[in-house]
Amino acid sequence: MTLPAVRLDIFSDPVCPWCLVGKANLDRALADHPGHPFQIQWHPFQLNPDLPPEGVAKRAYLEEKFGGKARVDAIHERLREVARNAGVDMDPDKPSRMPNTLNAHRLIHWAGIEAVQSPIVAALMRAYWAEGRDIGDLETLADIAGENGMDRDATLRLLQSDADADDIQARDLDARQKGVYAVPTFLIAQQYVVSGAQPTETWSKVIAEIAGKAE
Repeated sequence: MTLPAVRLDIFSDPVCPWCLVGKANLDRALADHPGHPFQIQWHPFQLNPDLPPEGVAKRAYLEEKFGGKARVDAIHERLREVARNAGVDMDPDKPSRMPNTLNAHRLIHWAGIEAVQSPIVAALMRAYWAEGRDIGDLETLADIAGENGMDRDATLRLLQSDADADDIQARDLDARQKGVYAVPTFLIAQQYVVSGAQPTETWSKVIAEIAGKAE
């Protein structure tokens, strides 16, 4: 049975570890239900919008934010455990920079226009969490675009301009004003809000419920 399309809006940030885990859990559910109804759109939400454009040293930033090395070590060990359980390739110590993700969100926006949005989101998360690449660096972002079906040189020219920067910031602010306070946040059919990295089983149940209503 072909299910009627259901819009799934996802508010996320590539540097959010729970967004990576949440995406992996969702992806497994979608793979288990190839006839799923979701049409996915990714939306900007910056965890750290006040960072300078060049970003900051990640470890020092986190230790100041969370209260010291021991606290950050504990958080990272917890993330490793969660990642292992979710089957996610994540090394919290691999990235050396905490980037400002405005430009990454601009890339995600343009990827949506070219119908490669989910692959670009996956590539950005993989680049940051598994490969330790600086996804605030324009050349790196252009490389990721080129590696995933976009025109690298055209993307770099756009990144070097301020194209769509105001729009991304306005959409981020609009999401906060409408009640998105943390990521990942999922909006199903523009009606139902699901917050946090939900397990695969939850998404399977949602798909089953949608299928039941369609019968």
